[in-house]
Amino acid sequence: MTRFGLGCAQLGNLYSAISDETAFATVEAAWGAGVRFFDTAPHYGLGLSERRLGAALRGRPRDSYTISTKVGRLLVPSPDTAGEQDSAGFVVPATHRREWDFSRDGVLRSLADSLDRLGLDRIDLLLIHDPEDHAPAALDEAYPALHALRAEGVVRAIGVGSTQAAVLDRFVSDTDIDAVLVAGRYTLLEQPALDSLLPACLRRGVSVLNGGVFNSGLLAVDQPHAGLPYEYGDAPDAIVTRARAIATVCARHGVSLPRAALAFAGAHPAVASVVIGAQNPDQAKRNFELAADPPPPAGLWADLIESGLLRPDAPLPEPAGAS
Repeated sequence: MTRFGLGCAQLGNLYSAISDETAFATVEAAWGAGVRFFDTAPHYGLGLSERRLGAALRGRPRDSYTISTKVGRLLVPSPDTAGEQDSAGFVVPATHRREWDFSRDGVLRSLADSLDRLGLDRIDLLLIHDPEDHAPAALDEAYPALHALRAEGVVRAIGVGSTQAAVLDRFVSDTDIDAVLVAGRYTLLEQPALDSLLPACLRRGVSVLNGGVFNSGLLAVDQPHAGLPYEYGDAPDAIVTRARAIATVCARHGVSLPRAALAFAGAHPAVASVVIGAQNPDQAKRNFELAADPPPPAGLWADLIESGLLRPDAPLPEPAGAS
């Protein structure tokens, strides 16, 4: 698990279409930056992300990288909607429909389909995807299936991914998972995962993959503005105002908002990897270069805390040169 990973939703044409060539070049740019962890899911572009990621990594030694994918949504052929566009935010034809399925058979079928799309013989980390509205089935059916797959050596590690910290907290407390992928709930903009989830992960030795650290794109620019996405929709005015206030403090210290967001996202000791998406190779190169920059000055965090824009109990990046 590298300190930073590539989130591959954009390889599935999230928000806008990209070509196969752009998708492959994005993976190559991440690889060139030292990234060896890649996160995908059947949900992303109705399997397009998995197909593109598998093709982009083909020919590289299998032990040289780590892949996570997810279960919970089965892709079922839907010829009646094949001429329409997918309605879940991905610019792809609606050739399939997503069916929630957290049963043992659903998990096994989802895994087999993902292996086929990726062109691989194993998955390193298998995650239960977005179980918040299906918690009983995810806990009583999907989790035991994943536990058995890990015991049999079919997958190396298991976990859960969600945008809801409380759901992840329940799995950390009640199961024997290896990792959680928390999306958008521990960022420079908001830190609800700090209340219970991250301390619980530290206590139980569960690795945290911190995704959505730009809050769907709002923190990915120096000057946040209306019309940028947040939670897969347009950002509310109050959220834009808060992001602008954070950006203003960053600018006073000569630090870009994306750089500060990436530095903060990886500072908590429970975070094993920060998962960063990219729409094209230039974005990937920029993001991973920013992630490799020295941490911003300590005064930035102090000003954010004093302004009420950052929780005072949040672990902060160590200044450059600190031991």
